[in-house]
Amino acid sequence: MRMTNVLNKGYVNLVDHMGSDLTVVNAARVSFDKESKWHYDEEAMEKIQGSNWQASRLRNEFKCLSDRDKKLVKYLAEHKHWTPFAHPQITLRIKAPISIRTQFFKHKQGFVENEISRRYVSFKPDFYLPQWRGKPKGSAKQGSDEFMAIKADNVRSYGNAIELCLYTYNQLIEEGVAPEQARFVLPQAMYTEWYWTGSLAAYARFYSQRIDEHAQWEIREYATAIGDIIKPLFPACWEVLTKYK
Repeated sequence: MRMTNVLNKGYVNLVDHMGSDLTVVNAARVSFDKESKWHYDEEAMEKIQGSNWQASRLRNEFKCLSDRDKKLVKYLAEHKHWTPFAHPQITLRIKAPISIRTQFFKHKQGFVENEISRRYVSFKPDFYLPQWRGKPKGSAKQGSDEFMAIKADNVRSYGNAIELCLYTYNQLIEEGVAPEQARFVLPQAMYTEWYWTGSLAAYARFYSQRIDEHAQWEIREYATAIGDIIKPLFPACWEVLTKYK
């Protein structure tokens, strides 16, 4: 598994993936009853000496699409032929504040999610401690400006508010209130976790929209982490998908 830490206590973790750049190529070529094979950089491989095991490993590392197949995936992305890119699948486990999770879940096409439930778990939750930003300048009603320092009293008040919410939650649980109701008092800053499975095409759409400078800073941090995980898995396809948005 490959995990990238995000924010103060969040992460993006690669759970599994299915398919490769070649999957996309052959999903397109099947229309003509054709099939491509991996291309190997034989010249680069010949420069490295090693055991049979090492040679086998290196052969796997040096496989890539042929120039012809690279041109095909570029054509597919450039002309918005998305269906071949929908065949590969990626499953991530993500931990993010509830308010950021809400932005993830707005992306429905090509995704399915299963989230941890406070109805069933009782461990102490984690909470997001932001790097504070100023409100936007001018007439803008959403977004934020540069990072800023806030008064120590407000930092303490933020922490105290979270502690009060958590204390009230625990008191309700101890009194016998159903967890599905006690959780109402927990704040938007609480971290939640979920499995998120989607197609390569769906992740590319998510990335392109959430990496944009107009997106909230926190979701941009997650999009960057997701892109860093997916790019090595599908290098040729990811390059063109994120270029031809």
